[in-house]
Amino acid sequence: MKSSAAQAAAEAEAQQPQTGDAYELMFAALVEDRRRLKDIQSIERKIELKAELLPNYESYVLGVLEEGSGAQDDVLMTVMIWCLDVGRIDLALNIGEYAMEHELKSPEAYQREVPSILVEELADHYLRNERYRPKFENGDLIVPDEDSWQDEINQVIQHLKVVDRITEHADMHDQIRAKHQKALGWAYSLTGQFDAALESLNRALQLDKNAGVKKDIERLQKLRSSS
Repeated sequence: MKSSAAQAAAEAEAQQPQTGDAYELMFAALVEDRRRLKDIQSIERKIELKAELLPNYESYVLGVLEEGSGAQDDVLMTVMIWCLDVGRIDLALNIGEYAMEHELKSPEAYQREVPSILVEELADHYLRNERYRPKFENGDLIVPDEDSWQDEINQVIQHLKVVDRITEHADMHDQIRAKHQKALGWAYSLTGQFDAALESLNRALQLDKNAGVKKDIERLQKLRSSS
């Protein structure tokens, strides 16, 4: 599948609909998988099913990313969104970078532009996770006491920086950028980079007065002053 997908993607015309046997096979599978997802009401169960289904598309996606010339590919773009949903962030960003480079569009069902999807879905992924929400006790910042924590939170920062870089010049609602800055500010604070955290959180507040960062800013300012 990977080699046939790569060949078809290499031969396709940029920004024109992707064609070829590999694409048609994957698109048919996608139609069936979307039907299965539509029959499920639980968001949690939908995410679980997407995680189960994604490996079926991975060889195809890797082939397109390896040799693709930028044809419009709804299978590829749907996989990007599913990866964001289930936390396959590295693959999502690899697809996202390819999509931004070739100015690909999201499938019609999603009704948002690719840059907005990338920025908002990644920010939401981290903002929803209590693990990455700064917690304070008696004015002190509490972080997990785990050997792998520093590497983990640095990866969060790296992911957010990548999406910032590849969407830097894209137009989108300020509220979406504010979410990104909030997530970045939280991550910086959890590494002890208080100046960088405050810069991001203040930027979030500039972009959206309802970003929900005022208390975080106050706590970090006090913490920085006392350190």
